[in-house]
Amino acid sequence: MIIALCSLELLNSSDPPSSASQVLLRMNMIWRNSTSCLRLGKVPQRYQSGYHPVAPLGSRILTDPAKVLEHNMWDHMRWSNEEEAAARKKVKENSAVRVLLEKQVKFEREASKYWDTFYKIHKNKFFKDRNWLLREFPEILPFDQKTEEKARESSWDHVKTSATNCFSRMHCPTVPEEKSHYVKSSGSSEGQSKTESDFSNLDSEKHKKGPMKTELFPGSNASFRILEVGCGAGNSVFPILNTLQNSPESFLYCCDFASGAVELVKSHSSYRAAQCFAFVHDICDDGLPYPFPDGILDVILLVFVLSSIHPDRMQDVVNRLSNLLKPGGMLLFRDYGRYDKTQLRFKKGHCLSENFYVRGDGTRAYFFTKGEVHSMFCKASLDEKQNLVDRRLQVNRKKQVKMHRVWVQGKFQKPLHQTQNTSNMVSTLLSQD
Repeated sequence: MIIALCSLELLNSSDPPSSASQVLLRMNMIWRNSTSCLRLGKVPQRYQSGYHPVAPLGSRILTDPAKVLEHNMWDHMRWSNEEEAAARKKVKENSAVRVLLEKQVKFEREASKYWDTFYKIHKNKFFKDRNWLLREFPEILPFDQKTEEKARESSWDHVKTSATNCFSRMHCPTVPEEKSHYVKSSGSSEGQSKTESDFSNLDSEKHKKGPMKTELFPGSNASFRILEVGCGAGNSVFPILNTLQNSPESFLYCCDFASGAVELVKSHSSYRAAQCFAFVHDICDDGLPYPFPDGILDVILLVFVLSSIHPDRMQDVVNRLSNLLKPGGMLLFRDYGRYDKTQLRFKKGHCLSENFYVRGDGTRAYFFTKGEVHSMFCKASLDEKQNLVDRRLQVNRKKQVKMHRVWVQGKFQKPLHQTQNTSNMVSTLLSQD
């Protein structure tokens, strides 16, 4: 980041080459001091989140309406005025009758119970593994990992073959519908590492009083740390762990609201306690500590999770997650968008509040707009690197039924406050020469 700033200043400078060389020498010293004092390493350079290829993954474009039944999913769908009006009308109808307040309180109070029941019934059979994650979110990988280059090359191969057919710059991944959430108290299982076991036996009162000693928390020796919030049965956990198996300096934390979901993760054959720590946690409980200190995470994955939280609690949740990131760390977000077919299919009597619904099994879902997402993460002092609406057309070819899918995807970075100071130093040096 600092080198990039230097290069930008030099390009805009009218100073002679000799002066520019002097500046580069000075900036080399600044760079060395900054990396050693601030311990930023390669973090600033690895985030290319604001960059959009011309033709992103998922570029199956419907150009001839007569061919709509040829595939079960079409990308970059543009809604007609009539379709959008129909969606608005449907939402107005299904939100006209609200759930009684006392029942709403019950759904909030017993949220973990409903999700626990969900996983007892479905176990790990309900969702598909999110193998699309690394294509959409290469920030999950350490900067120097070779698989990141492979993922990027694979992405570009797809881009080259589909660029001529893409009429939109919208970034649209291939992703299944997901439900996800978060979690309440921790437990241990066979195969835990000594570090993990030691941590689980810490006195809870001491744990709540302040940060743990560095040598005690799981993943304390890692140089790159990821947290997945709302891990469910591990549909993101294991694709990530499989990718990180040749990256021993990386560590994955994963938590969920439902203890049954966490047990499913821990009992999975691919779970490795040496590189992963699964724990039960309620992210709505501000007083509940995480099993690691603030400010140490490189990446937080928040995918189809925030929608299951009451809207009044969302901002506090995002604020707390922001505190867990180190400077330059990224929060990666994906969730339901406004007028997604899931919202349109709710019947009357399931609406809790505006754009917030309860399913028949007691789990809940909110449907976001791009503006709401922007406001929420920016209020948490995160810089927006990506924020887009992914619109798809899903087709049931057997029944010849068409359904619009809408998701919101974003990437938000914790600011490097030192960057502005460095920029000022660059300007001062240039003005002196």
